Amino acid sequence: MGAAPGTTTAYDFEVRGIDGSTVPLAQFRGRPLLVVNTASACGFTPQFAGLEELHRTYGGQGLVVLGFPCNQFGAQDPGSNAEIQGFCSRNYGVGFAMMEKIDVRGEHAAPLYRWLVDEKPGFLGTKAVKWNFTKFLIGRDGHVVRRYAPFDKPAQLAADIEAALAAPIPRVEPA
Repeated sequence: MGAAPGTTTAYDFEVRGIDGSTVPLAQFRGRPLLVVNTASACGFTPQFAGLEELHRTYGGQGLVVLGFPCNQFGAQDPGSNAEIQGFCSRNYGVGFAMMEKIDVRGEHAAPLYRWLVDEKPGFLGTKAVKWNFTKFLIGRDGHVVRRYAPFDKPAQLAADIEAALAAPIPRVEPA
């Protein structure tokens, strides 16, 4: 799935849910997003619990957590979308939105991820996602506020999430 020509914010993209449904990110316009590439068999996999805690703590205030399974790093998420969903639910009680498995780097990287790394390059300006559980916090305006490394635990994001939630909701000008 892709974005409309002239994409300027995360809300211009469509992705697919883990059930194959189309998920237009425009439905979340004005809400902060936390976008994370996940894996079921990684040393960082226990972060699912922390991501779920962020979802439960801040979801009612507007935060949307989106997990994107990816098998590009050490083949640590080889299962089908259904198997991944079952694993996340059974082992971590994941209630936040899981999307279909995608590539987050390379020539087949999902358009959303190509935009994310252009919007907020990593350490030393690198544009690639280097490992599982890289996180992107998107503000109410649809732009990346901050990029977090895999070793940044979800609880460490709380202050930035609270600031994103406290930001005013941008006015949308009629076309």
